[in-house]
Amino acid sequence: MNGLRRMGRGLLAAGLLWCAGLSLAQPQTQAQAQAQAQAQAQAQAPGARRPNLVILLADDWGFTDVGAFGGEMATPHLDALARRGMRFSNFHVAASCSPSRAMLLTGVDNHLNGVGNMRESIPREHIGKPGYLSVLNQRVVTVSTLLQEAGYRTYASGKWHIGKEPHNLPPARGFDRSIIQADSGSDNWDSQQRYLALTEQVNWFENGAPAQVPRDYYSSQYFVDRAIEFLRADAASGKPFFAYVAFQANHIPLQAPRSFIDKYRGRYDAGWEVLRKERRDKAAALGLIPADAAMQRMASTRDWNALSSTEKAYEARRMEVYAAMAEAMDFQVGRLIAYLREAGEYDNTVFMFLSDNGAEPSDPYATFTGRLWLATQYNREIERLGDKGAYAVIGPSWASAAASPLSTYKFYSGEGGIRVPLIIAGAPGIAAGTVHSRFVHVTDLAPTLLQLAGVAMPQGRHQGRDIEPMRGRSLLPVMQGKSDRVHPVDEPIGYELSGNQALFLGDLKLIRNIAPVGDGRWHLYDILRDPGETRDLQAEQPAMFQRMQALYEDYARQHGVLPMPPGYEPTRQVLINSIHNVYLPRILRWGAPMLGALLLWGLWRRGRQRRRRALPPAAH
Repeated sequence: MNGLRRMGRGLLAAGLLWCAGLSLAQPQTQAQAQAQAQAQAQAQAPGARRPNLVILLADDWGFTDVGAFGGEMATPHLDALARRGMRFSNFHVAASCSPSRAMLLTGVDNHLNGVGNMRESIPREHIGKPGYLSVLNQRVVTVSTLLQEAGYRTYASGKWHIGKEPHNLPPARGFDRSIIQADSGSDNWDSQQRYLALTEQVNWFENGAPAQVPRDYYSSQYFVDRAIEFLRADAASGKPFFAYVAFQANHIPLQAPRSFIDKYRGRYDAGWEVLRKERRDKAAALGLIPADAAMQRMASTRDWNALSSTEKAYEARRMEVYAAMAEAMDFQVGRLIAYLREAGEYDNTVFMFLSDNGAEPSDPYATFTGRLWLATQYNREIERLGDKGAYAVIGPSWASAAASPLSTYKFYSGEGGIRVPLIIAGAPGIAAGTVHSRFVHVTDLAPTLLQLAGVAMPQGRHQGRDIEPMRGRSLLPVMQGKSDRVHPVDEPIGYELSGNQALFLGDLKLIRNIAPVGDGRWHLYDILRDPGETRDLQAEQPAMFQRMQALYEDYARQHGVLPMPPGYEPTRQVLINSIHNVYLPRILRWGAPMLGALLLWGLWRRGRQRRRRALPPAAH
């Protein structure tokens, strides 16, 4: 049956699409083909030194969290990379962790690479369906595998979240050395502490084997320590390297060293509405959004002035911890850069910095089950926030400010959920300090890395087997000024996650979000001129509105997108899945022996009573 499904998907993927020609493997433009040929020739020239490649992946950062994107948080090392390279102000990922990571490493849409939804939030009806494994399938090849085969030494350090099966651990996905936290997250001070009851334990792997990680650590520091250790161990090889450093900052729980937290005391006392406007204005001044870009107020944003003084102080402290966690991560990025300078590798290294999705609005304390579990695990006193054993989140109001001026946040298909900062520095021919404002997608990064390394993209075959071809396009032509767009204006690009949907066509975006944030209806926006999604164009462009809905339906059919079950709600589904994935196995593991023992005791007692009744009266 699985073979028939794979064959059916292969035939479907090869079929022709409706008039726009939405194919899985888009043909290269002339500029892209020329740039790839040039990069390959340069890499293969006698004495040529191929560039080192570093991905710096942040977790749950909003669009304007980085200083170079309009933020007030201190991110000097990322800002320096932005000044040296190019900022992409219209860059899109998925609205949650693992689908973005899967697309980043494969260059393939998440429904075709197996991560149609996260393990934590997938409806039970979708589990195991084609495209819905919640981990990478075996029909995709990672960029790390292709770079490794091309002679790169390859390293992974940090959060993984794309599968714990042997064929999905880093050694099988093209990494020579690796240390990974395989789950959706964990505590940042205690390596063995779960952040929610979503798994039985925190799962660590080193080079594919279960790992013992020091219990007392700080996640951002540890991930950089290990990355430097890997780089240093193989430095004498002379081979170029690919390093994938995936931080947990700023995933919940928000935690940071006290020295960073105290620097922000009082910074957020004016509240989230003031911060949202400050960031919008600075992003516009930096040329990242139009000067007249409008914002819409999310219904989930509370009235700051209606809060009590105690509530304001608590909320401000939560954002102080958030800012400190981001700065602490940037500090560790600086340590990695310092090592590369010392090793003489910095000038030959291309850096890519991005976040896996927008800012996190969730507050586990808002649910009864969340409060019940967290009460036994964490403290939430205001003066403890950020410390070991303390639990902080920013919630939807601050998350909306972190995404300023965009609409929505993590989990949803509004720009605030899927538009995040991207910085690329060190690439040859790039104009320093420039901004690219046209649409770019996370699947474009793998082709870009390959082109920088002079490695050809696989076209549906690898090592004698059929694979899903990379659908992204290299960014090198726009970085080198040879093209003004990565994607042609007539190339539709679809998106879906947990029932929240979008389709991009040129500068236009069709979008539909489900409740509780969305209204379940389609809307049309020009996200180049209106990144805040404030002006619905469906009445002004009815033909385009209808055409893009048809294009989305084509995308959904081609990629095997499944409809969400009636009544699906992500928070509720996370609870259901934690019961199935954690609590039910425990009940079966511990309850079955207890039930067996009770049954044996009951049978013994019943037999004893029968024997007593069988005896003559005098024998009792």
